[in-house]
Amino acid sequence: MLPATSKLCAAISYRHLRNMTGLRRQAAVAISQELSRLASRSPGPSTWIHQVRRRSSLLSSRLEEKPFSEMEMSYVKQGEEALQKSLRILEDQNDWKTETVAGNGDKVLSKVLPDVGKVFRLEVVVDQPLDTVYGELVDNMEQMGDWNPNVKEVRILEKIGKDTVITHEKAAATPGNIVGPRDFVSVRCSRRRGSTCVLAGMSTTYGAMPEQEGFIRAENGPTCMVLRPLPGSPSRTRLTWLLSIDLKGWLPKTIINQVLSQTQVDFAKHLRQRLAGPVPV
Repeated sequence: MLPATSKLCAAISYRHLRNMTGLRRQAAVAISQELSRLASRSPGPSTWIHQVRRRSSLLSSRLEEKPFSEMEMSYVKQGEEALQKSLRILEDQNDWKTETVAGNGDKVLSKVLPDVGKVFRLEVVVDQPLDTVYGELVDNMEQMGDWNPNVKEVRILEKIGKDTVITHEKAAATPGNIVGPRDFVSVRCSRRRGSTCVLAGMSTTYGAMPEQEGFIRAENGPTCMVLRPLPGSPSRTRLTWLLSIDLKGWLPKTIINQVLSQTQVDFAKHLRQRLAGPVPV
């Protein structure tokens, strides 16, 4: 299968064949089938991260897209960079320290990285199939403010192709206004390979969304959520959330660490409540 895929990809690189839609579709199908075959082997954590990282190339997501402008392409590359960095962090299993463990088994871990700072990792199991969780977090992204009290608003500013969006997020102030209102402008990309979904993002600049009055423009990323069916229980989903945020402003590290780890625990609780309720229209 791989040799045939390579030939198809090589063929579409020639200028006089680039506009042959049928050939591009054939290449896309070949790549998709190969990725699905690899994903079906039920790999361990290190293996699935390696496969997604290797095969989350711009080629597979752009074969049937209209040509991107230079600016659009820069955002696509930023999203891809966030995904690759996030997966590299998750792949390294060393030096993670437990921050909190909830009674239901939800766990938040953390580690300090020289070039990123402190990152947090949420590990939970959601009693819903992957497609349901994916739909809520991706397709219904702009409704997050309806069910997560830590989020005031999520708005999609621009869609680039099928996999990349620019978003503006407003975070709600914490109780007692310990941490005042923050907002973020982010580039996000989603990748779905077989039974694994990765939603990655990082802060970016967007001319049409300058800093807003009443909000401190914070920065996030690299960050990502990884969704996989729970082995032996396909109706349940294992969710891993890597969180990296610079809240800006003058805040003690102890408060920041407490707020971010609690934010992840709260997110899991509110997501379960959302999915257990009526299906949103």
